[in-house]
Amino acid sequence: MREIVLDTETTGFDPESGDRIVEIGAVELMNHMATGETYHQYINPERGMPEEAFQVHGLGDDFLRDKPKFAQIGKSFLDFIGTSKLIIHNAAFDIKFLNAELRWMGLPQIPWEQALDTLEIARKRFPGSPASLDALCRRFGIDNTSRTLHGALLDSEILAEVYLELIGGRQPDFALSSAPERKSGEPDTRWTPKARPNPLPSRLTEAEAAAHADFIGKLGDDVLWKQLG
Repeated sequence: MREIVLDTETTGFDPESGDRIVEIGAVELMNHMATGETYHQYINPERGMPEEAFQVHGLGDDFLRDKPKFAQIGKSFLDFIGTSKLIIHNAAFDIKFLNAELRWMGLPQIPWEQALDTLEIARKRFPGSPASLDALCRRFGIDNTSRTLHGALLDSEILAEVYLELIGGRQPDFALSSAPERKSGEPDTRWTPKARPNPLPSRLTEAEAAAHADFIGKLGDDVLWKQLG
């Protein structure tokens, strides 16, 4: 099962009023485990950066001026996410912006049902409690000290950890579901339990052992305990 944990940074709150995406970050999960595959792109918004937005993510006009426009990366972005489930914190915000950008390019829209909103999951799990990404990091003991400013890739990496905690743990199957294939002639380096050099002493008392022997003696000669002995 492939999932994409995704985040965007923008120039504001409303694409229909002229706001644009300036950064996309995404992390690939396979069977709820990070694969190391990521998508990261800064984008020239073709407009000036409002001071309020700059204070959030620190992406200014000079930095973004030579970055590609969304029209140059939209297709490759769609190719990366494919039909995989998108894990997003406050999904309505990001999907609204992504679909606006895709619509202006004449590209297919992302279906709303393709997104899974971790903000909604957190509010259902912890009603009445703060559900921001920072608050969830504190709740689950996830280190977010490097998050001095919002950044799409960093936030998606942090969100991946939060998401796995929200659904029940960072490593649901403890990596026991499959073993790596070993090539012919290659030594087996997998850990296997070995016999103890010295057996553990019995935890039965002499009285308990005698009572057990007396009980078995009354069961007849065909009892399984005597055959095993």
